[in-house]
Amino acid sequence: GRPPRAERAAERRGARSEANQADPTPQARGRSNPRGAGTRPAGPPWGRQLQLRKRAPPAMDSRFVVHRTRGFSVLSVAGTPPPAPAPAPAPVGAAGAEEEKEREWRRSDLGLEERYELVRSIGEECVQEDELRGLLRAMDHPVAYDGMEPSGRMHIAQGILRVVNTNKLTRAGFVFKFWVADWFAMLNGKMGGDLNKIKIVGEYMIEIWKAVGMDLTNVQFLWASEEINKHPSEYWTRVMEIARLNNLARIQRCCTIMGRKDSDELSAAQIFYPCMQCADIFFLKANVAQLGMDQRKVNMLAREYCDQTRPRIKHKPIILGHKMVAGLKAGQEKMSKSDPDSAIFMEDTEADVKRKIKKAFCPPAVVEGNPVMEYLSAIIFPYFGEVTVTVPGGEGEPDAPRTFTSYADLEAEYVADRIGPQHVKPALAAAVNRAIEPVRQHFANDPHARELLRKVRSFKVTR
Repeated sequence: GRPPRAERAAERRGARSEANQADPTPQARGRSNPRGAGTRPAGPPWGRQLQLRKRAPPAMDSRFVVHRTRGFSVLSVAGTPPPAPAPAPAPVGAAGAEEEKEREWRRSDLGLEERYELVRSIGEECVQEDELRGLLRAMDHPVAYDGMEPSGRMHIAQGILRVVNTNKLTRAGFVFKFWVADWFAMLNGKMGGDLNKIKIVGEYMIEIWKAVGMDLTNVQFLWASEEINKHPSEYWTRVMEIARLNNLARIQRCCTIMGRKDSDELSAAQIFYPCMQCADIFFLKANVAQLGMDQRKVNMLAREYCDQTRPRIKHKPIILGHKMVAGLKAGQEKMSKSDPDSAIFMEDTEADVKRKIKKAFCPPAVVEGNPVMEYLSAIIFPYFGEVTVTVPGGEGEPDAPRTFTSYADLEAEYVADRIGPQHVKPALAAAVNRAIEPVRQHFANDPHARELLRKVRSFKVTR
C-alpha cells in the first residue's frame, strides 16, 4: 500500500527544497521579505489560488447557453452562434421612423384657424387648447396616435367614428399612427391571451378601416410587438422609468383604460400595462394622444411624467379625447363586445342592424342617455353630413322624407316631440346600413378578408 501520511509529507517537502536549490529566484522561492531578512517558505497559498483560477470552468447544462450582449443577456439553444452585438441605441421615438423617411406626407390646404377648428371638433375634451393651437402653428405634420387592442369583432364606434376622426386629422396635415396593440391585448387576457388569434383580429380591423373609407395618405399601421422588438432598449428603458417614478396606487388608478375597475383583482401583467401605454406616446413621437375619454387617466399620467423625468420634457403630449358612444341598451355607457345586442358590428347583416336598432332604448322627446340620438349625433352626421327622416305630414297629409343637414335641427324636432322614436329609428338603421355596406361587400368578395372574418367569428370573446 500507500506510505503513511507523515512519509508522504516529508517527500513533498524534499521535492520543494530541491526545486528551490535548482531555481533560487524570488518567483520560485515565493514572495521575498520586504526587509530582506530571509524569505517566505516555498509554495505560498497565493500560487495555489492562481492555479485554481486558471482551471476550466465547470461544465454547464448542455440544454442552454447564455450569450452576453451589450446591456443584457440572451438565452439561446446550445449550438447556435452568439448573437451580434446590440446596435447603437435608436433616436428617441424610433417607431415607424423607417417608413417616415420613405413617405412624403400630404400638407393641409386649410388655414391655421380652419385646421384648429377641424381638429378641435373631434374631442369632447382638449388638454390644452392653447398648446394645440401652438402645435398647429409650429408644425405642418404633427403626429397623432390611437392604440387599438385586437379583441374581437369591431363595432361601429371603433369603425366609423375612428375613420371620421382620422380623416379630420389627416385633412389638417397630421400623420396618424395606428398602434395595433397586440401585446397589450395579450397582457389584458383578450382572445384568451393567444397572440396568434390576436394578430388575426388585428388584420381584420385594418381590412375594415380600409373598406369603410379611411384616407390612408397620412396613416401608418404599426404593430406594437414588431416596433418594440426593433428598438427594445429605447422602449423598455422608458417603461421602467415610468414605473419607477410612480407608486402602485397611481398606476392602479389607470386600470380603467383596460375596461377594469379599481376594485378588480389585477394580474401582474395588467399592472404593467399602464406603464407601457404611457411609454407608447413618447415611443411614437406623438404630439397628440387622440383616444377615447376612457383612456384619460393614462394620458394624464404621460403629462405628469414630463415633469417627473430629468431633464423635463418641455412639450407635453396634447390630449384630445373623443366621447364614448353608448350601448344600445338603457344605462350602457359604451358598447360591449360580450353582449352582441348592445352594439352594431361593422359586418352585421342588414336584418341584424334593423333588429338591434328597433329594440334599442329610445325615450321619446329625451336626448340625454338616448343611444339612438347619440349614434345620429356622433357617427351618422359626421360621416354623411346629413340624415333623411320620414316625418309626419300636416293635417290630412301623408308622412314625407325630410333631409336634415344639422343635428341641432333634428334634435330640436325630437325634443319638441314633433318626431319620435318611430321616425328616428328607421332613419338610423338606413344610414348605418348604407355606411357599412362597403364592408359587407369587401368581406364577401375578397377571399383573404372573408377567411379573416370566418376565423374572428369563431373566436370566443374573453373579457
